[in-house]
Amino acid sequence: MTAAPGPAAVPRANTTAATPEEFHQRVIGDAAAAVRGLTVAIGERLGLYRALAEHGPVTPAGLAEHACIDRRYAEEWLHAQLSAGYVEHCRGTDRYALPAQHAAVLADPKAPTFTAGFFTALRALYATEDALVEAYRSGEGVGWAEHDPCLDTGMGSFFQPTYEHKLVPEWLPALEGVTDKLAAGGKVADVGCGVGHTTLLMARAFPQATVHGFDYSAEAIGLARQLAEEEGLSDRVTFEVATADDYPGQDYDLVTLFNCLHDMGDPGATARHVHKSLHPRGTWMLVESNACPEDVCCDCAPAGKMFMSLSAVMCLPVAVAQDGPHALGNHSGEEAFRSIAADAGFTHWRRAVESTAQIVYEARP
Repeated sequence: MTAAPGPAAVPRANTTAATPEEFHQRVIGDAAAAVRGLTVAIGERLGLYRALAEHGPVTPAGLAEHACIDRRYAEEWLHAQLSAGYVEHCRGTDRYALPAQHAAVLADPKAPTFTAGFFTALRALYATEDALVEAYRSGEGVGWAEHDPCLDTGMGSFFQPTYEHKLVPEWLPALEGVTDKLAAGGKVADVGCGVGHTTLLMARAFPQATVHGFDYSAEAIGLARQLAEEEGLSDRVTFEVATADDYPGQDYDLVTLFNCLHDMGDPGATARHVHKSLHPRGTWMLVESNACPEDVCCDCAPAGKMFMSLSAVMCLPVAVAQDGPHALGNHSGEEAFRSIAADAGFTHWRRAVESTAQIVYEARP
């Protein structure tokens, strides 16, 4: 028995009355945000937000000097940020400042609210527009490897702050007995590990554990190995190119899948392989997006709205490209995941912890 494909609830249309002119302004606002995303990506890649945070308030010439860019472009970029309310103009001067609360979102990669890195993935997503148009017509998919490698780094940068602030202090302790096993030298498989942020976090936190990262993207695994080498963790962390339904190893104390089961063409096969690879008393930690309330998708939080759009242009096409029996999309809901786990032989299922953006599920054989 396979889990039913598709989202758990059908999104409802927003019934708030609006005149054509009001709706037009709303769509224009969305268009402005779409273009603004490119300016955010440029600001992140060139270190403009960090320069503002470290040296502001600054003039356009000052920003240009600190960031090693052209003064005229610095001025125009600052105007774009000012129009968005991202920076402030110091009245009576030619200086611009990045408020501290904004710096935590745009300039500090270690802050739990850091988001600027996500925008660097837009180049990869927008570049697949032609492929997506054809996929929508044909019903075929757009594989992860068809995207520019900046999708790996951009998405990794987006999720990394949450993982750094939640995984070790909150998520792992919420699982029954897992931290004790890892502290005593447990064995971990991080499946769909991407560039290895979560893999390395667990390795750092539990020096006695052996951690293996698996991903089907050779580019991502290459970056993960480089990061492990730079951090001196290569002696107890390994990264290998492998799919989620055939990664090697047995008797894992913990198998983790972070925001990736919904990207797989055959999530049932993945769940069965997880079950097979686990120790009889092992744990599967499944982290998925908390995309929207089950009863009314149109009123979901900003993160949920973003996830649902990502599903239409990234998650679903990636899953379809794998030619599996069905593709979930990233807002398929808890019941779909629970059914997949039950069909694979898991007898224990629990929602361990959740936030506005993520839900952590615990499954055991």
